[in-house]
Amino acid sequence: MTRILFICHGNICRSPMAEFVMKDLVERAGLAQAFEIASAATSTEEIGNGIYPPARRELARHGVRCDGHRARQLTQADYSAYDYLVVMDDANLRNARHICGGDRSGKIRRLLDFTARPGEVADPWYTGDFAATWRDVLEGCKALLEQTNEKA
Repeated sequence: MTRILFICHGNICRSPMAEFVMKDLVERAGLAQAFEIASAATSTEEIGNGIYPPARRELARHGVRCDGHRARQLTQADYSAYDYLVVMDDANLRNARHICGGDRSGKIRRLLDFTARPGEVADPWYTGDFAATWRDVLEGCKALLEQTNEKA
């Protein structure tokens, strides 16, 4: 089983978008039983909150369900529990490494680093551009799925 944890600052926009996009992709590929997919925050600001309504609407526009999500914070134990800890930007990368006590196994990577255009997924909390975030998340998740299938 491949275990993936998506991580952003608050766990209400980008990381849950990635979580539910990836769940949708693996389900459509008939691989749902081979994956455990979740998301978390590096901060405590939004713990217990659901997905931010504009992010929820963007997922719904594409037919992706996101029921039952509640923001939670990344823990040091997550490092050993997951094969991939996938962050959205450089600040998440630094914070995830700090929370996890480093990255001795090289598990913490930015989502877009799996694509042909490495970089950061812009935070729609600040940009307001949830469609751009959708495109980045979808591209990153497709590339991550392709890479995990190559390793299987």
